[in-house]
Amino acid sequence: MATTHTGTAAGGRNRFVYVIGALAALTGLLFGFDTGVISGALLFIPDTFEMTSLFGIAMDESLVEGFVVSGALVGAIVGAAVGGRLSDLIGRRRVILGAAVVFFVGSAIMAVAPTIEWLFVGRVVDGVAVGLASMIGPLYISEISPADIRGGMVTLFQFAVTFGLLTSYLVNYAFAEELLVTAVTNLAFEGAAVWRWMLGAGTVPAAALFVGMLFMPESPRWLFEQHREDEARDVLASVRTSEQVEPELREIEEKAQMEDASLRDLLAPWVRPMLVVGVGLAAFQQLTGINTVMYYGPSILESTGFGASGSLLATVVIGVVNVTMTLVALLLIDRVGRRPLLLVGLVGMTVTLTGLGAAYFLPGLSGAVGLIAVASLMLYVAFFAIGLGPVFWLLNSEIYPLKVRGTAVGVTTVVNWAANLAVAQSFPYLVDTVGEAGTFWTFAALSVAAFAFAYAFVPETTGRTLEEIESDLRETALGGDARVDAAGADSAGRRRADSDDD
Repeated sequence: MATTHTGTAAGGRNRFVYVIGALAALTGLLFGFDTGVISGALLFIPDTFEMTSLFGIAMDESLVEGFVVSGALVGAIVGAAVGGRLSDLIGRRRVILGAAVVFFVGSAIMAVAPTIEWLFVGRVVDGVAVGLASMIGPLYISEISPADIRGGMVTLFQFAVTFGLLTSYLVNYAFAEELLVTAVTNLAFEGAAVWRWMLGAGTVPAAALFVGMLFMPESPRWLFEQHREDEARDVLASVRTSEQVEPELREIEEKAQMEDASLRDLLAPWVRPMLVVGVGLAAFQQLTGINTVMYYGPSILESTGFGASGSLLATVVIGVVNVTMTLVALLLIDRVGRRPLLLVGLVGMTVTLTGLGAAYFLPGLSGAVGLIAVASLMLYVAFFAIGLGPVFWLLNSEIYPLKVRGTAVGVTTVVNWAANLAVAQSFPYLVDTVGEAGTFWTFAALSVAAFAFAYAFVPETTGRTLEEIESDLRETALGGDARVDAAGADSAGRRRADSDDD
């Protein structure tokens, strides 16, 4: 009977972890929705505004569109830059609540924007929220999840990103085809441009995230850092079995006492290798081209022979592939490990990007060649979804010491969004200068570089607590010195204990 009771209790606690993870993963849904919804809205925004100037500066329509897209990326860089330090100061949960509020405000501004300038401002505000969400969501989930299911739990964030993308594609298609117009014409936006509905729909998940997180606990690791040990114990007791609480709390305490870190400690000899891994994966996740599909997917598909409506529908299919393969990654990542999925995904991305470039290199994109291009595009997204997509966010939440974890995640997330901005801005230029084939072959070459980097530097973290990962990486970075330091610390601890006993 006792065993049954313990199993039931453990099952109940795990269910609560899943609830917490699912709600926190809504940060990923905001991320994905904002990324995808603009691709469809851009087809209709020029019907409302003159796209020949921004803030009084005359420019080409394509450049104005580029600023509207990249406004969110600029905001995301700002959000990620302040989010890491902010999460260390005020807590993970409060940052999530703040991100939900900011996203709601940004979406509302875009929905009612009277000018293209206000639309740009709304995109920047939305971007700040996305930057906050992208760094804090995986971090919060990682710190509250048990080691044996942490990989799948953090991958819920990436799953939510892909689900948000798919949702945005469905919303775009539904409004573009007037499938939802009859249901909303009697509301406040009667007669408004369809893109306003697309962009304003972001207020719904933002409100859901805010309300849900009001009832969720703070990260136990952050609470312990704030010397709120009793609260940390209570949170752990709600998501662990009674036998797990005290050992994990002592593990957290041991690591918290080993260093008193600051921003410059990110460059300490034993932390630096972890930061290199995080920064490298952050950059490669974007430099291998994934968000060219997310931002310019309809345009890419139009070039293969699809019309505007067909392109939006085909983008929905790509979204389904993305969600499905991310779900596969979620089911596998705690079984087969982070490194195997990452390496297999990068090989697949290299092959499919090479095929996509070859399809554009051949004369004409009609018939079989067009189908090869679309199939390569979908397979590229599939391989990204099982590897580099989820594994970066997971490893980025696991590999840093507790004292600097929030700040380190913030730094690498800034790098991720900066690379995102660089790719989004340079993609049209690359297509104009080296052509579609050369552009996708460039992304293929960068995928090869990413494989070499991951093979050489990325550690395996499956099945270990965050504190065990920290100990292993410290020992790897410092070698014998770490073992000597650890032995000295243990000896000193025993001497203090013996002294106290006397």
